[in-house]
Amino acid sequence: MVIFGTALLAACYLAGVAVGEGIAALIGVKANVGGVGIAMLLLIAAQHFLQKHGLFAVDTAKGVTFWAMMYIPVVIAMAATQNVIVAAKSGPIALLSAAGAFAACVFLISAINRVIERRHIASAALAPITDDHDPASDLSVAPDHR
Repeated sequence: MVIFGTALLAACYLAGVAVGEGIAALIGVKANVGGVGIAMLLLIAAQHFLQKHGLFAVDTAKGVTFWAMMYIPVVIAMAATQNVIVAAKSGPIALLSAAGAFAACVFLISAINRVIERRHIASAALAPITDDHDPASDLSVAPDHR
């Protein structure tokens, strides 16, 4: 059911926000530290796990896909409500956290691109879309034809 995809997203969001608040408390910042990003990573991990075990139904994928399309506007709205000045005045740890997050993103994107190039995932032929197309199948890795 579509609602299961939305419930999965909600559970990942709540867990991510809780982890972000916990990180903020540990480093002494008065703002959530990466809660939405952590939530998205949890969602990706949950999708992968459920697909691998055959538990990610087509309708569930539709619920996740709907909210994935809404992700950017929601994040922009959430970012607009954060008080950056207060976070910066909390000390240099907020700025160091931002620099660390940026460096981690650069490193991870570079690593992911190398994996994609090595496995020729990006150059794999796409299957034609039919009426009974399963969007969850788009997320699987193409076989390596070396």
